[in-house]
Amino acid sequence: MKLKPLEDRVVVKPQEAEEKTAGGIVLPDTAKEKPLMGKVIAVGEGKRLDNGSRADMTVRKNDVVLFGKYSGSEVEVDGVEYKILRESEILGIVEK
Repeated sequence: MKLKPLEDRVVVKPQEAEEKTAGGIVLPDTAKEKPLMGKVIAVGEGKRLDNGSRADMTVRKNDVVLFGKYSGSEVEVDGVEYKILRESEILGIVEK
């Protein structure tokens, strides 16, 4: 199955939660925090403006982005978890 976001929405695959702390302590599943970073899998066409044209999207496919802890909607497709966010919910793009 393939996801195609509408309007100004973005499909992000969150990064896996950390298994160990910086000190090497292994974390149980209940202690892991939700990841706040992920890779953009698909991007919508952009928000439709009042004049009928579409706004350009800032994020692109394969960008690594930061998002808020409770932002977006979580969906599962073919056993893989994704987040669907509006572009305005994305906090920033991680540059390498």
